[in-house]
Amino acid sequence: MMDKYNLNDIPAEKFQFAQRTDLYHDSKFETKPVSYFQGAFRRFSKNKGAVVGGIVIAILVLFAILAPFFTPFRPAYYDMVYAYVTPKNNLFANAGIDFWDGCKEKNTNRIGFLKDQALAAETGRDIIKNGEYTVSEDGSNYTYRYDTYYGVGFGKYKIISQAEFDDIQRYQDETGRQVLYPVVKLADRPTLEKNKYDANIYYKVENPSVSILRPQVDAEGKIIPNYWKYDVTEENNLIPEYNSLRIEGEDGIQEDGKQYYYAYGRKVDGGIEVRAEYYEYYTYQHNEVLKDGIEEPLFLFGTTQTGKDIFACLAYGARFSFIFASVVAVVNFIVGVIWGSISGYFGGKVDLFMERFSEILGSVPTIIVITLLKYHMGTASQALVLFIAFFMTGWIGMAGRTRMQFYRFKNQEYVLAARTLGASDARIMFKHIFPNGLGTIVTSVALVIPSMIYSETSFTYLGIINLEAGNTTSVGTLIAAGQQSITANAGYVALFPCAFLVLLMLSFNLFGNGLRDAFNPSLRGSED
Repeated sequence: MMDKYNLNDIPAEKFQFAQRTDLYHDSKFETKPVSYFQGAFRRFSKNKGAVVGGIVIAILVLFAILAPFFTPFRPAYYDMVYAYVTPKNNLFANAGIDFWDGCKEKNTNRIGFLKDQALAAETGRDIIKNGEYTVSEDGSNYTYRYDTYYGVGFGKYKIISQAEFDDIQRYQDETGRQVLYPVVKLADRPTLEKNKYDANIYYKVENPSVSILRPQVDAEGKIIPNYWKYDVTEENNLIPEYNSLRIEGEDGIQEDGKQYYYAYGRKVDGGIEVRAEYYEYYTYQHNEVLKDGIEEPLFLFGTTQTGKDIFACLAYGARFSFIFASVVAVVNFIVGVIWGSISGYFGGKVDLFMERFSEILGSVPTIIVITLLKYHMGTASQALVLFIAFFMTGWIGMAGRTRMQFYRFKNQEYVLAARTLGASDARIMFKHIFPNGLGTIVTSVALVIPSMIYSETSFTYLGIINLEAGNTTSVGTLIAAGQQSITANAGYVALFPCAFLVLLMLSFNLFGNGLRDAFNPSLRGSED
């Protein structure tokens, strides 16, 4: 075999000098090196579900941060008169669109229809939207869109002071907005207590002694007013010479050769009894008296059964949830990573002791911890109680995941090489092992935030934790209110907080899955 390939037998002409152009060298890389986080970002960007989840999370976070600055209402605000008013957006309401206009579909009998018609006739409000309604074939049922803001009408007779009475008169003269309307004489009112002080009943009724009152109408089908008229020569306890902006006959009524006037107030013990249209009275109170920035009753997401503004409560509740969950997640991350890395790296008796301690602490139910904390902390903030309860056991899951990653990587060749070269334990732990387990750890952190929000929502929903004190509320409290409102045909009370929670949980899951793949070292280079 050696003779076959004897170099001495090769002819000389077979040998040629190599040219410079025939020499090949390694070419210089034209591309720039990609860092670990740049590669992670590229991998994350290719996951469309994770990107969409991140965008939705960003929108929810912006809502929680910015929305409280765009509403004059606060979680502590409530107004029982405006309970269960429907969502209203002026863009839709002014455009005449039958959606998000503060109205709801109403089905009622003829008596209910006449009451709404009477209120609309007196105040000039569009209580029956556009005056449009349909009647069943037998004439017993009326269907129309009912304005929940104007429909509250006057409520009960209100007693105000002389100073407030005069100030309302000034307000009416300056703004041209009618707040007070003529009252009904006590003897002419319905006899039953529940109807006697109902300020919406300004008209004559067929039978004043029955529970359900039927309005009287004239030959043209119009409501017959029952206003209190008085002669200026009479001695009475009325408020004379009151200026009306809307009611016909404000300058006096000629009857039987006498001049009569409508009574706009009746002096009683404690002040003056009046009929105040609540929409205008609400506007007057907030603009002239309270001056709290609320210009008119307008609730973008509607109100709860206690008259709380759902938009404001959801915005403040979301902000609290994000801040609370983020703080808890950061604290649990720091404690859990330190605990888990020490346990997983050193192993042996250290690991045995630390794991048994974690198992004992983690076996205590959170609800027991919260109950004990509430009992011993007394009047302390319940947000603080919730934070301590979540912190006491919340770091254990993070510690377990970190420990698992350290057990997985601590005997790898690069770790042994670093130890051989004299690297310290701290350097090996946090420079070599920790970055390789970062994908799983970061993913768990991303999932801890929605988990904390969900837990906080669950405890407030069940009433175990009450965050209603002060200027704070919770999404769980709103969902609980929404559950009670379903039977009242006010499903929108639960719709908005439930939609927020569903979007939050789904988006964080998609986002967390994207982070897991992005920070997985085994996928490094796959983005190319």
